[in-house]
Amino acid sequence: MSRRLYFLLPDIDTAHQVVDKLKQNNVSEDDMSVVARDSVQTSDLPQADVSETSDLVGSAERGAAAGGVTGVVAGLAAMAFPPAGLAIGGGLVAATGLVGAGFGAWASSMIGIRHDNSQIETYEKALENGQVLVMVDVASERVDEIERVIQEAAPGTKVEGTDAHKSDADA
Repeated sequence: MSRRLYFLLPDIDTAHQVVDKLKQNNVSEDDMSVVARDSVQTSDLPQADVSETSDLVGSAERGAAAGGVTGVVAGLAAMAFPPAGLAIGGGLVAATGLVGAGFGAWASSMIGIRHDNSQIETYEKALENGQVLVMVDVASERVDEIERVIQEAAPGTKVEGTDAHKSDADA
């Protein structure tokens, strides 16, 4: 399992220094994401993707669960009260559950993509004030090492949070 570190930097120049230092310490650009207000030029830094900046993933997960439950209930109701005397089996329950989960995930993700990730919202005020948020995914055993690297590159920087994060390597 890996950990996602969140930390704020005072400006884009400091973000460049920290990203360069992390690269020198074998942290891949794929494991880093930088978020800043729209007017700050970050194109030469690792970009956060939609799944990191919006509530897309969380909404899709919640929608799939709710849709799946609704689909199963609808399938069970169809079995208990079959329309026009049709014999309906358990396959319909599974099918309605899958269809419900798929529809719920799709519909919820359309809503979630329009909302900021709750973790990013925590830093919204700092971002508006010109600070830069950096997220770094590292193996759990490297957390202390990477925090030291960040401190060397930007003394006084405080890692604001660490979340358990499932990386592609963990899958």
